[in-house]
Amino acid sequence: MSLQGALMWICSLAAQDETLQCGYQSLTSNLKEAVECDDSLLFSWSSEDRAGLLLNLRNLTDKLYRLQLRECQGAEPSKCPQAEVPEDGGLLCTTVSNKRYCKPMCNHGYDFSFLRRSRLYEECSKLTGFKWQSQFIGGNKLAVCNKAHIQVSGAASAYFSEDQDCLTTQSNSSLIESAIMRGFMSELRSAGVQGDAENSCLLCG
Repeated sequence: MSLQGALMWICSLAAQDETLQCGYQSLTSNLKEAVECDDSLLFSWSSEDRAGLLLNLRNLTDKLYRLQLRECQGAEPSKCPQAEVPEDGGLLCTTVSNKRYCKPMCNHGYDFSFLRRSRLYEECSKLTGFKWQSQFIGGNKLAVCNKAHIQVSGAASAYFSEDQDCLTTQSNSSLIESAIMRGFMSELRSAGVQGDAENSCLLCG
C-alpha cells in the first residue's frame, strides 16, 4: 500500500474528504483528526489496513528523522563530525568563535548513563583536534538516555519537561529560543565562552 493510499484512509474516515493535498497543513490537519477518531471507527478497519498504515507511517517517520538530522549539516568548524543524537532525547548545538558546542538532553522519564551534573556540554574545535570531547571513547556519541524513574545524573537544565519533550520543543520555535537556547547560551557564558552564536539547532532522537 502506498503512503498516499494510507493517508487517503485518514482523509475519508476522519475528514470525510475525497481528495488528498500532500502539503504540510493538509497532512497535519488530517493526521490530527485521525488521532482524535473514536477507537471504534479505527477498529472497523481490517487488520491488514491498520498494519499497512502503521508501516507507511513508520517509513514516513524514518524519512523525516533523516531529514531533520541534516539541519546541523554545514555548521562550522566544518572539520567537526556531526555528533550522534541520543535516542529518547535531543542534542542542542551551536557554534561560538569557530568552536562547536553540543548539549545532550534527555526526555522526561530518561536519564544519562554517565554522571553529567557538571558536564553540561561537549566541545569540538581545533583545540580538540576536531574531535568531540566525550565520555564515550572513539566515536561521536556524546550521551545515552536510559529509561529511569528519577533523573539524577545530569543538571536540571539537561532534561526536557514532562509535557515538552524534544519533539514538542522542536515543533515550537518560541520554546527553543526561550526555554532552552537562552539557558544554553547562559551556561556557555558562565564558562567563559564569548561571541555570537551561529548555526544553532535542536535535533531529536
